Amino acid sequence: MKEKIVLAYSGGLDTTCIIPWLKENYNDAEIIAVCGDVGQGSETEGLEQRALSTGASKLYIEDITDEFIEDVIFPCVKANAVYEGKYLLGTSMARPIIAKRLVDIALKEGATAICHGATGKGNDQVRFELTVKALAPHLNIIAPWRLDTWKMQSREDEVAYLEARGIEAPVKKGDSYSRDRNIWHLSHEGLELEDPSLEPNYDHILQLGVSPEKAPDTPEYVELEFEAGICKKVNGKEVTPKELISALNEIGGRNGVGIQDICENRIVGMKSRGVYETPGGTILYYAHRELQYLTLDRQSQAWNEICSTKFAELVYSGEWYTPLRESLSAYFDKINETVTGKVKLKLYKGNIIPAGATSPYSLYNESIASFTTGELYNHADANGFINLFGLPLKVRAMMKQNLENK
Repeated sequence: MKEKIVLAYSGGLDTTCIIPWLKENYNDAEIIAVCGDVGQGSETEGLEQRALSTGASKLYIEDITDEFIEDVIFPCVKANAVYEGKYLLGTSMARPIIAKRLVDIALKEGATAICHGATGKGNDQVRFELTVKALAPHLNIIAPWRLDTWKMQSREDEVAYLEARGIEAPVKKGDSYSRDRNIWHLSHEGLELEDPSLEPNYDHILQLGVSPEKAPDTPEYVELEFEAGICKKVNGKEVTPKELISALNEIGGRNGVGIQDICENRIVGMKSRGVYETPGGTILYYAHRELQYLTLDRQSQAWNEICSTKFAELVYSGEWYTPLRESLSAYFDKINETVTGKVKLKLYKGNIIPAGATSPYSLYNESIASFTTGELYNHADANGFINLFGLPLKVRAMMKQNLENK
């Protein structure tokens, strides 16, 4: 029997090349293409014909959008997980859930290997392979870009490879950005973005929204209502997870919200520059944090900052199916139990401006916080507190004075 190889298939340039390449280099193995649909929209149209015409025996198009949102995106929102202060982890979030489905189908089909099109310079090779190792360690992994038998070293080489075999390349000349789209975001790499000194050509790049300069001249208000850290309503209307992300993407996109130009540290040690569009996610993160500011105590808020940074690093590195990530998610589930209430935001030309928040779990007490002295706070109580809080400073200063006087 022919060897069966499951290929993570997007229909893009890399995976279009990989199908015939696998046939040529693995004894005409049976190639089973799998596309994980995480909300990339029209990109899945025509994929079956393209996959079969290039040599695949079948194509699975697996709709895992709901699983992606509920099992990965929502836990990341609860954790306020942002990589290096800018990146809302759109690609990073999706890879483990896609790889999990690849494993499921590989086991179902009796495949011996999983293949992916990630390059030896990229993050995705790590994310795909760590998931496979965590869920099905017996499966082999084929990474063409890391093999001597893979002779293509550029997108131009790949186009030439396909042309030599009479296969149409799925790219347009002059628009060969490397893109990754899902319901959460759209990333762009390549072309002028490879030179950090150049400003991105946003009119040419943006697809989910407009640049701040082209956003409306009047602000738009949006209200989000949360229950235990999960947004349930937008502008008073109850929404499903898909409706939530889609609605916020539309609102944020037309107001120029959620555009990030990032020069980030890849897992493999190099800097990489990209432009990320995450309009809905940016709104959701902002609203979630505003509600946390209102409902979390000081110690929890401080510990959140530490845990959020680590959580983001784990997601970025593809360490989703690990004890630490699962444990941190359990912590964030607990800490979000009181993150319930409404947040109103004003969107204006790429900016998000707080416009009020309410919660039944609010820790803000006007009687205590107001400049008008209330019954719950006695100004004189601060005397003893400051004396004790500042005691280490006082002792150290006294020690230094004694040394100077000797």
